[in-house]
Formats: sequence, structure tokens, C-alpha cells
Amino acid sequence: MSSFSDLRLQAGLTIREAAQQLGYTERQIYRFETGEAEPRKNVLELLKLMGKPEAANTGFTFIDLFAGIGGLRRGFDAIGGHCVFTSEWNKFAQQTYSANFRDNRPIEGDITKVSTDDIPDHDVLVAGFPCQPFSIAGVSKKNSLGRSHGFLDEAQGTLFFDVARILQAKRPAAFLLENVKNLQSHDRGRTFDVIIKTLREELGYHVHYRIIDAKHFVPQHRERIVIVGFRDDVPFSWDDLNLPEKGAVRLRSILHPEDGFEPPEEPYTMNPKGLVNAKYTLTDKLWQYLQDYSAKHKAKGNGFGFGLVTPDDVARTLSARYYKDGSEILISQGKKKNPRRLTPRECARLMGYPEDFKIPVSDTQAYKQFGNSVAVPVFCEVAKIMLPHIQALVSARSQRKAA
Repeated sequence: MSSFSDLRLQAGLTIREAAQQLGYTERQIYRFETGEAEPRKNVLELLKLMGKPEAANTGFTFIDLFAGIGGLRRGFDAIGGHCVFTSEWNKFAQQTYSANFRDNRPIEGDITKVSTDDIPDHDVLVAGFPCQPFSIAGVSKKNSLGRSHGFLDEAQGTLFFDVARILQAKRPAAFLLENVKNLQSHDRGRTFDVIIKTLREELGYHVHYRIIDAKHFVPQHRERIVIVGFRDDVPFSWDDLNLPEKGAVRLRSILHPEDGFEPPEEPYTMNPKGLVNAKYTLTDKLWQYLQDYSAKHKAKGNGFGFGLVTPDDVARTLSARYYKDGSEILISQGKKKNPRRLTPRECARLMGYPEDFKIPVSDTQAYKQFGNSVAVPVFCEVAKIMLPHIQALVSARSQRKAA
């Protein structure tokens, strides 16, 4: 890794943390991220030391299932892993993934149609298997349509079992699975019990799980369940996880400054000052609709409504429906101007992607992709504490083969 952004991610630092530990302002760090300014050589050397340089020689392999735009992969790339297989069915997500990862191999589509014989051997399986059947919103929608959910949902609910069949066939040293927090309580806990029982009793893995809020790393309340497993018993502990103070990072750190410091990035920001494109400001009609909708539900005692925030706040969870009206995260622009949506670049920052992350798709697709993504810094940190145990298991297997 050579770029400032990659070194920062390898070190597991947010923009704010990098500024604090390297003695720069957050705006200066953004300049290094975009290539507008070049950091001193000793700064890069310090980042390399902070990022565990030995990780570059770890030599373990991993596969990236339900890959989306590669958020989970970034965590394992950062600790020296080598991705040998990727599966993602959505063609727009494939487009973004390909633009950011230059692999000399195709992205496989529907994993249900891929034989385990066609999947290379690997040391770690990484998967953010689809969460719609288990999320509160997904369950509510399917109930309203009279459709089944969870493991009864043939379209997505059984995709966990594709993870299970690959684990059974390939027996990797470790795995990391990610899903929405509600997975643990879905169907009164029965869904989660089946998953854990399958991993532990049927597949024989030592399993650890924890709910982690991305609010420790980015200005967004985003709780996700992380399930980690190892083929053999290892002294893995969630206590090793380095979690910064929750909520310390604020939206100001990811918003376009609009003062000329940040170079314009069309179509998101315009003119020499880098002002946010007017198309992201809500129309009078949409803003009035959201206010009326909120007032109606508030009168009924419901919690539905828009999320109006300032640069000093922490946002709600960014969802895949953000493209519709942006209501969960609306940036205040004062009393004289309607609020605005986040730009796709701000969404990328909100999810912890580096400044050089390429967004080759439309705004609609970008909002869906970032809303479905993981918060990258969370999984950089989880991968980091998994690393010594992955190394130990891979080394032990190599020794057994040699003997």
C-alpha cells in the first residue's frame, strides 16, 4: 500500500483520529486523501508503523461473498489478505466494485448457482449475506404483502445456507459474517438460533458474535451484528476491539465545506468554492410533504418523520431507500433554505470509504449501494483483531501438511 488513504485504513484510523494522532487538522487530512497535498515522508512512515506492517506478509487468502461494493473486503485487504473469489449478483454493485478493485478475474453472480468445486480454497470466508428477510423494515414490508420472511423466504432467507455449504466444503480457518442487529431477535430468536447452531454444531466452528455501532468510528448510528468463527478454539476476545468514544465524530467531518478548501467534484459540488449542487436541496413540494407526513404521524403518537441534522450532529442509519426522499438524513441549510440530501460523496465518507473511492454509477444506485454497505472502519478493526488467530491457524495447517 502506498497511498495515504490506504495507509490510514490499514492503521484503522478515522479522518478525525488521523488528524489527532498526526497533528493535522481534519481538512489537511482530506487534502492528503484527495491528493491535493502531499504528506511528508515521515508521516507516511508513521502510518506504516501504526498499520502493523507485518500484515503485508501474512499471505492468507479470503473470499468475498454478497460483496456489494467491497466494504468488508477493505478490512481484510488492510491486514494483508488476498481476495481470490468474489460473488455479487447486482450488476450496478459489480460496476462499482470493479472500478475500485483491479482483480484479474470476473465477479461471479448468483452464489446459489455456483458449485463449491468452482470456488478456490481459502483461509477466510467473508460474507454480508442479505439482511432484508431479517430487518425490521424488511419483515414489516413482507408481512404487509402477505409474503414469508426469514428462512421461509426462498429469494433471500436461505442464502445463509449457501454460506454454510461453502464452509462445509472448503473448511476455511475462519469466517466473518455481517447482518442487521434485528437478525438476533427475528422470529423470537429462532432464526439466529438456527444460524448459530448450524455454525457450531453442524459445522464445528468456534463462534463469537457482538453488536457493534458504527457511531464509534463515523457520525452515524448504525448497529450491525458481527459473527466471527474459527475452525479451532483460539483465544479470540471482543475485549481486544479498539472502540473510540461513541459519537465523538460529527457530521461536519464528512460534509462538503463549501468554502473553496475542497476542490469541486462535479456533479456533487460546483464552481471554485465547491458549493453543493442545488439538485440536492429538497423542492418546496417535497419538503412540505415530509413536514406534513411527520406532523400526521406525530399526532398519532408514532415515531415516523424526517431526520433533520446539523454539522454538529450524528446521523440516523443511512438506508438503501435514501434515494427516494433522503428523509432519514436531511442536512439543515438554515431557515431561508430548504434542507438537502447528502451527496453520494458524503455518503461514501459517512460509510468510511476513502476519498479516492470511485462512484461510477447514478446517484440512485450510489445511494442504494452505500445504504446497503457496511461501515468500513468497523470491519477494519474487527479484521485486525482476527489477524493473529488467522495467522496461527493457517500456520498450523501448513505445518501439518509439511509433516
